[in-house]
Amino acid sequence: MPTRLLRHHEIDLTAWDACVDSARQVVPYACSWWLQATAGRWDALVELEEETGRYLTVWPLPVKWRPWGREVHQPPFTQQLGVLETTATTELLRLLQPVNQYSRFYTQLNTGNALPHCLALGAEVEQRRTYQLPLHKPYSQVQAAYTADYRRRLRLNESAATPLGVVEAVSAEPLLTLFQQTKGPQAGLKQQHYARLRRLVAALQQRQLLELREVRHPETNTLLAGALFVHYRTQLIYLFAAASETGKKAGAPLLLLDDAIRRHAGTPELILDFEGGMIPSIARFFANFGAEPVAYAALSFTQRPWYLKWMR
Repeated sequence: MPTRLLRHHEIDLTAWDACVDSARQVVPYACSWWLQATAGRWDALVELEEETGRYLTVWPLPVKWRPWGREVHQPPFTQQLGVLETTATTELLRLLQPVNQYSRFYTQLNTGNALPHCLALGAEVEQRRTYQLPLHKPYSQVQAAYTADYRRRLRLNESAATPLGVVEAVSAEPLLTLFQQTKGPQAGLKQQHYARLRRLVAALQQRQLLELREVRHPETNTLLAGALFVHYRTQLIYLFAAASETGKKAGAPLLLLDDAIRRHAGTPELILDFEGGMIPSIARFFANFGAEPVAYAALSFTQRPWYLKWMR
């Protein structure tokens, strides 16, 4: 099947989403509505079944225009992209051949893509990791894999006179405000990032894929912690979260994740992706739930600008 590099205006979004929704790799970040919310525009490598117009393989390449040329970048709130295929395994390095026209290229593959062991087009390969926890077992068995300290803290909360509880939130705005007040400055997020997140939240709510949960103080109703979870096919993604200092001390983030695990435990094939693990302290937090690291790759290269290509 021919592989084509399509510009954004050439992409058939219906065929695109049909491929993503049936691909062997479960990657909600690659859905057209997700990319529209976080990236705006993207090019794509597509393997096309010419007789039917069906997309057999897609690889989204979010693009930016820069004075020195077109760049492929990883949009915010989009952990993984890479190759998604409905048929037999596609050769990753073969797909890479048309992308040498970009001045800069950075993309994170998905956990379903084989890690490339050789370089193509001078690309650098960085191994990254996320943490995942299968949820097919009953809650009691999943919880048994928590660290002893986590199980103890859950028991202490349950036996408290006024235990903290996890409830469904009405709006994501209090969570976004809490994040801006706590992690926001350190994370370097700007107003444009929050605007993209709001667009993504609206798109997820429209498709009933969003789970918005929060923990509030039982007496003051102050927001202690909140989280956004995305439930897409066989993936439950811990997309976005924030907690106040008081909430952290009270163990509210632990309660949020335990609540998600409790509600979804016993679901065949479902995997909780904690969407992180590159920072050691956060990796330990996820591992304390019994989650295991899962590798994926990031590819990057930079082309010399045209006025330097004569140099050797």
